[in-house]
Amino acid sequence: MSPASSTPSPRTVRVAALQLPLGGEREANVSAVLAALEAAADDGAQIILPPELFEGPYFCQTQDSAHFARALPLDDTHPTLSAVRDLCRRRGVVVPVSLYERAGHATYNSVAIVDATGDVLGVYRKAHIPDGPGYSEKYYFRPGDTGFRVWRTRFGAIGVGICWDQWYPEAARAMALMGAELLLYPTAIGSEPNGEDTADPWRRAMVGHAVSNAMPVIAANRIGTEGDAVFYGTSFIADPRGDIVSDLDRTTTGHAVATFDLDALAARRDQWGFFRDRRPELYGTLATADGRTPFGTQSGPA
Repeated sequence: MSPASSTPSPRTVRVAALQLPLGGEREANVSAVLAALEAAADDGAQIILPPELFEGPYFCQTQDSAHFARALPLDDTHPTLSAVRDLCRRRGVVVPVSLYERAGHATYNSVAIVDATGDVLGVYRKAHIPDGPGYSEKYYFRPGDTGFRVWRTRFGAIGVGICWDQWYPEAARAMALMGAELLLYPTAIGSEPNGEDTADPWRRAMVGHAVSNAMPVIAANRIGTEGDAVFYGTSFIADPRGDIVSDLDRTTTGHAVATFDLDALAARRDQWGFFRDRRPELYGTLATADGRTPFGTQSGPA
């Protein structure tokens, strides 16, 4: 009998980002997402990310009070959350579920983290809320009050930001400091009213998070035309080098998928020294809104 190996097995995880059109209403959209989750699970994915607010069309293009009825409490009566929990329990997968949450008189753009047991590990409420033509989210959502969070799922520690959060390096760094091994961003983004195509900068912002935090980034977007918006897809998975290791184009329904060795990623973070060489005592300016102290003096050089 050969002696047992003293080398531990690597911690590998297979992740997927879903991409699909979501212009229908709840029943049709949820059925499509459940089928996409099954397909990704069939492809070996263990952590699967659907797009932002997948239950319905992206209603935030206009201000219409009727849409507040879409918000539901994230409890055992929530039909979509219950369906995803059942799937996670049956397939043994982890799914961050993007939902319009009602909590008392408040409404939030939230993600419930469902572990492979079907248990809800917790909820993150979107911190950065955009407000502009075509993206009138401040009408519908309060700014999140959960702070950034990290969950230790069966397959690794994940941090999840929601759409507009993905443009903020502070959010990615906060989740990395809290122990995230993977950064995930469910998204609903497409054409801008001024005609600008933001697909490339959208990717570049998150690829920067992957490089500077030495960890993979997974981004899932919707596709298709909804009202005045054309959602540009281009969902992707980036490795810690910033290389796109799996992606989709602007129109394809499917999933991007990739496998990572979490132990090798941890070793890479140590080797690069990004966290060793941080100087948090010099970053006080980041905790101000305008770069000045409460007494009106600049907190950095003029």
